[in-house]
Amino acid sequence: MRPEIQIFTAKGINVIVGTEGCSRTFSLGFLRTHDPQAIRSKLADVRLEVLTDRYLKDIPSIVKSHRAFHAKDDCAEVRKLVYSALEKMDFGVQVVVARKEEKMFREIHKKSQDRFYNFLVSNLFSRQLHLSAENTIVFARRGNKTKQFALRHAVEMGTEKFRKKYSGASLTKVDIETSQPAQEPALQAVDYALWAVQRAFEKGEMRYFNFLRDKIELVWDIYDIAKMKEAKKTKSGESIIYDRKKNPFDIKKVSPLSSAPLKEQRHEADIH
Repeated sequence: MRPEIQIFTAKGINVIVGTEGCSRTFSLGFLRTHDPQAIRSKLADVRLEVLTDRYLKDIPSIVKSHRAFHAKDDCAEVRKLVYSALEKMDFGVQVVVARKEEKMFREIHKKSQDRFYNFLVSNLFSRQLHLSAENTIVFARRGNKTKQFALRHAVEMGTEKFRKKYSGASLTKVDIETSQPAQEPALQAVDYALWAVQRAFEKGEMRYFNFLRDKIELVWDIYDIAKMKEAKKTKSGESIIYDRKKNPFDIKKVSPLSSAPLKEQRHEADIH
């Protein structure tokens, strides 16, 4: 095992199920690296390039990009610079994607954000923490204190569940920290990777994912119930866990997302 590993986690776009323009998936992901300083340094170079580029200076969104890169808000020119820089960096990303199904949220998680986070985080880390003697988990701190506490609690519960599952995991040291994306560039990098996955699910667009394919180690479409049922029925062995070697991700492999009219969806499944 490597002596230490740093893991930077972030969550997908915050939306409310049933509202106009909301996404149909919610994702959590982490970026794993042994050298976060290299990521910070290279993104700092990109930021300097953006700050000094006369062509970009009058674009309205550029002010936000000066503070922190965020794939959803950055203009196409900035997005291209960031993705080109990420391609040259050494890191790995794993993502758990949860379809926003009200029935699942209501029945399995009892409409509790804490239970929802706990479930996703425990699965997100279930294959990772035992790989190193020391792990530092840094998750994005966003929203009010209640939301921060919920996510921190989820990370803590997920790591505890991991320890109980693996007998040797008690020897693994896990430190949990929080940071703002503007203060920790590695969180900006994982945001870009999450956005690439989300574009595939929401728009059927593989362009960004394919550009980062070598970095994205795993995509777990955890609520693709239709595919799980079909695999069980046909004994096909198809999996909802996509990795780069045995089962490379392609949006054509997943079951279609729910397309129920917005008016038929209820607002009680408020997942942030």
